[in-house]
This record gives sequence, structure tokens and C-alpha cells, in this order.
Amino acid sequence: MTQAPDLEARSPWAALQNVHQVSVNKSEELKKEINLPGSKSLTNRALILAAVADGESTVKGILRSDDSYWCIEALKKLGAKITVDGDTAYIKGVSGKWQPSDEPLYIGAGGTVARFLPGLVTAPKTNEAWTINASKRMSERPIKPLVDALKHLGASITYGEKEGFYPLNIDGKGLTGGSVDISGNTSSQFISGLLMASPYAEQPVTVNITEPIVQESYVLITTHLMKSFGVDITYNENLSKFEIAPKHYKGSQVIMEPDASGACYFFALAALTKSTIRVNNISYESSNQPDIRFVDVLKEMGCAVEIGEDYVQVTGPETLKGNQTFSMRPMSDQALTLAAIAPFADGPITIREVEHIRHHESDRIQAAVEILTRLQIKVEEYKDGLKIYPGKPVGTLLDSYDDHRVAMAFSILGAIVEDISVKDPGCVSKTFPDFYERLEDIGLNITYK
Repeated sequence: MTQAPDLEARSPWAALQNVHQVSVNKSEELKKEINLPGSKSLTNRALILAAVADGESTVKGILRSDDSYWCIEALKKLGAKITVDGDTAYIKGVSGKWQPSDEPLYIGAGGTVARFLPGLVTAPKTNEAWTINASKRMSERPIKPLVDALKHLGASITYGEKEGFYPLNIDGKGLTGGSVDISGNTSSQFISGLLMASPYAEQPVTVNITEPIVQESYVLITTHLMKSFGVDITYNENLSKFEIAPKHYKGSQVIMEPDASGACYFFALAALTKSTIRVNNISYESSNQPDIRFVDVLKEMGCAVEIGEDYVQVTGPETLKGNQTFSMRPMSDQALTLAAIAPFADGPITIREVEHIRHHESDRIQAAVEILTRLQIKVEEYKDGLKIYPGKPVGTLLDSYDDHRVAMAFSILGAIVEDISVKDPGCVSKTFPDFYERLEDIGLNITYK
């Protein structure tokens, strides 16, 4: 399964450009507080909506990562005027009139951009044409459910090489509108991409969800941001039907929340090390990011969780409680984090309902099984998850599989396991470029090779 790093997906914003391996080692004491960068999920949604909108927007607290870099570069080629100053982006939108590009739009390995951009490029009627290219790994991930739904609404999209996968050829003939069915069982990003494009259809759009949404919180993030940019969207209580009337997005000023997914690695560190770690400027109560609920899993495993108005704090127990099964479907990006800390519980931990993560940056279930086995931990693999038994991991060199979530989840083991190293750690630049610097900030010792 081991694959070479997809270096074409790295951007000038990438950290660790010439680093091939990191070693993570414990220190005597971890610091108690940390501040984190903005959310990737929010950043790319906001950038794309601002770019197509009428007028000017300010997006504060963006995440400067590979995904957001390639998103911005593609939007610039489409005519949006974007200036980035620190973690603030200033965007002058194209008012629904994308400009032609003589060269393909490159989106890197970003799943969000890959699923959000095609619909919004084809939806406004411009009669222009574009090709969108993606990284090698992104070109292996399915896009057909979204393309089929957009075609049903009138889009003109063809595949450049292989049916159902990137690259895509898009004609800006616009969306007609109407009613369309799409399953929520594969990726919430397909639904978000469809919803984001729908206001630019000639007629109202009704989106019917035929199977429950994998991570419905991310769809709610989309609907809330659409409203922030001036578009009303109505939906029923169980998120099985969405209705969108024709309307242009309007420029807006929005502030990104800190990245709840990134916060979870530090909550897991607290759980592993019997420490107390607080992540500031994040709200358990008001956040729509589903991964913030990972602290509920940690609480079930014996951690003490303190919820403040603008912080979340986790204190690890003497021993993590095992003999539990968790559905990680709502927060599947944290399935790997749970898998990493599971060997330290006093009984087996079973992770279920995450079959869809086999189609992310790597086959994450198989990657976790291979890594745990290399750490000499007993593990059973299921189609939709895995079962991890208690054990004492043995330090070794681990493959990152060019997957940011794999690298980050298993790097934290270095806090209590000697000789943990990770190959090709630069993949963390996809969503958290300074991850290893933040580990150093919290008190771990990092060696770069």
C-alpha cells in the first residue's frame, strides 16, 4: 500500500519542504494552553463563495495550507482578485462572470476544492470553457455522484481521461435548475458542492437526499456560510430536502473558527499523557465542526472535559477506559486519532461506520491496521472499521501514506513511546502546515531529518 509522496500537491505555503522524516519524543512536561489556526473546511467554502459573489469580501482567520493555496490560485485564474495578508484574505468577486483561462485550473489534493469548485464554475452562464486538474491521489478519488447530479440540473461536464474521475472539462453553459436526487452516504462534500452551486441556476433547485448524510454537520456549515453571503436556503429537520431559489452571493465579512480537527490531536495528547491541555478560541456549544465532539469520545474513555465559553480543556485519566465501541461516522476524520490512542486503554476499542474513509487521501482503515501492526499492536480489520486491543507500542519508523491525518494522528504517540518517527511528514501541509511546530510549542521534542 505504501505510496510515494504526491509532491505535486505541495504548495509554496507548505512547511518541511526538504524534510523527509521527523522523530517525536516526549519532554518532561507539556504546556497547558495552545491557540490553533483556522478551519480548512470553513476557509475553502468562504474563499469560493466570496470569489463568485458580487462585491468585496474579507475573510479573517483563514488557514494558510496547501489546500487553501491551490484554491486561491484557481480562483485567481477565474478572475477573482485575492490578496492575502497574514491570515486575512481580501477578495473582489467576479459577480458570477468567471473569466476564461488559457491553462488548466490546478486544485492539488484538496477534496473540498475538488467537490465545491466544479458546480460553481459551471453554474453561472458564461459560455466559457475550462479544464480542472487535480493531484495524482485526488484524481483517484470519485467525483461521479456530484457530476451526475450537476448534469441532471443542466451542467455540461465531461471527463478528461477516466469516467468518474479528474480531470474535468467544464463548459459554462449554466444550470437550468429543477429537482435532483443524490445519496448522502459517500461524501457530504458532494452535497455541499451541489448546494453551493444551486443559487446560480436559472430556476429554483430542489435537492433530495436519498440516503442519510455521512457527516451532516459539514452540510450545515455550508448552509450557514451561504446565508452569510446573502443566499437563503431552506431544508427540513432531517436534512433530506433542500430548496434554493436563484440569487447571487453578496460580498461579506466573515471570521473563520479555529480548526476543531486540528484541536483533536492536542486533546488526544492530554489523554495519552495524563496532562491538562486547553485549546483557546473555540466553542463546543456554537461550533458546527463535527470533530469538536471528539471530546465526548474522550470523556467516555475517562478524560475530564471542561467546556468554557471560548475554550475546551481535556485532562487525561490514569488509565483510558476500553471495552467500548464508537461510531465515528459523524467525525470520521478522528477515527485515526482514536485508533492511535486505543492501545493505551484497559480493554479493546472498536471503531465502526467509517467505510467511506477508505477513499480519502489513503485507505485510512488499511493504513491504521498496517501501522498498528508495525507498532506490534493486535488489530482486527472490518469493512467499516477496526478493533484495537490493548498493548505496548514499540517505537519504529512509520509511513505517512502521504496522508495528513495519518501523519498527525500517529505522530502524537511519540509523547509516550520512544523512537516514533514518521516518513514524509510534509503531507501535514495539506491542512496544518505548522503542526510539528505546534507540537514543539506544547512541549514535545521534534527532530527533523
